[in-house]
Amino acid sequence: MFSSITHQFMHFKDKRLLTIFLFGISSGFPWVMIGSTLSAWLKDEGLSRSAIGFFGSIFFAYSINFLWSPLLDKIRLPFLTHRRAWIFTMQLGMLACCVGFSQFDVKQSAITIAGIGFLLVVLSATQDIAIDAYRIDIIQDDEKEKVTAGASMATAGWWTGYGGLGVIPFLVADLPEWYWPDIYLLLAGLMMLLMIPVLYARETYTPKPTIVTLSNQQSITIRLSHWLQSTLVAPFKEFFVRNGLKLSLGILSFIFLFKMGEAFLGRMSIVFYKEIGFSNTEIGTYSKLLNWWVTIVFSIIGGMLNIRFGIFKGMMIAGVAMAASNLMFAVIAHVGPNIPLFIMTVFVDGFTAAWSSVAMVALISLFCDRNFSASQYALMASLGVLGRTTLASGSGVLIDGMDGNWTLFFILTSVMVIPSLFCLYAIRDSIGRQEGRTNA
Repeated sequence: MFSSITHQFMHFKDKRLLTIFLFGISSGFPWVMIGSTLSAWLKDEGLSRSAIGFFGSIFFAYSINFLWSPLLDKIRLPFLTHRRAWIFTMQLGMLACCVGFSQFDVKQSAITIAGIGFLLVVLSATQDIAIDAYRIDIIQDDEKEKVTAGASMATAGWWTGYGGLGVIPFLVADLPEWYWPDIYLLLAGLMMLLMIPVLYARETYTPKPTIVTLSNQQSITIRLSHWLQSTLVAPFKEFFVRNGLKLSLGILSFIFLFKMGEAFLGRMSIVFYKEIGFSNTEIGTYSKLLNWWVTIVFSIIGGMLNIRFGIFKGMMIAGVAMAASNLMFAVIAHVGPNIPLFIMTVFVDGFTAAWSSVAMVALISLFCDRNFSASQYALMASLGVLGRTTLASGSGVLIDGMDGNWTLFFILTSVMVIPSLFCLYAIRDSIGRQEGRTNA
């Protein structure tokens, strides 16, 4: 038993995983700017739950980033190496957006704030394409178990960016001399620090560029059509041809449905914490700082267990646990702002979020072709984000329609996970074959 655990832990000693972890921080950090921080700012300015929920519609870009993801496979920027150049450029843009946020007042410039937020989402979604592709590219085809280890470190990094760095705005917000626009300047400074690892990361694999042969006999239309075919159509065609229509739709349906309940809960969580009576400091300390450490620990543990038992069993257990953790929020809604219960809920929620995220990242990575890693990962991941963004933007309307009945709201989010588990069971054999094991 001990030797088995030691063997699984050895997968995490790979130096490449440190880069994956650091890039994961960069991937999670933008959600602080446009997620919890923006929601808290809007709430403090007196916007309604429905308005805050609809503000989340700017996240829509995350769910359609697969449309331009092939460009990141084929177009090289004229500095650094392929993936790193894209990551660094997007980070520069996000830094500028943070500065932009600091220049406006929400009540007087709500449309402008939404516009900057949407641009930041587009930049962040594009950065995610490059980061996910980088992680897939640096792990070789014969290192299947490293896929799960990489997923663990990516998840731990994401939550470090979202939870670890996300605590800072809430701790600062309770200080009398700080206001939300000033906090965005602080976030811009943190973004500058996250750009440093990109300059020193190593990139060992670069996808082959699309080369269009110039010929006097070919019209511009024909050459453009050829480029579009090989760049935009080929990645998605390869995915469906390789897996077949039935399996492809099964994979995509599961990814779309799995975190639907978590999406509805997450979109309204900050609003719920404030309405139930928790302070900014308590929200930052428990929902961010504590959740960060819990997630890091269970990202590693979840990765080791998924290596040991397989992605299918790991995701099935995580799905059931995720539904149960949502019910704990319903208990808080019933009893009020109880700190011990809040800590316990955050602990369980962090555990389930970490385990399920590691398994999801690993599952998507398994079904990607290295020649189209940016395109295919973005296609699958964007479907998961679709539920977390577009549909979940109506979460404020849902809770308003329930007259603020948070208990019933959280029960509904718990039930939402059930359809995805049926989809997961249907594709269990294919997951096992990709991992080189048989699922019982």
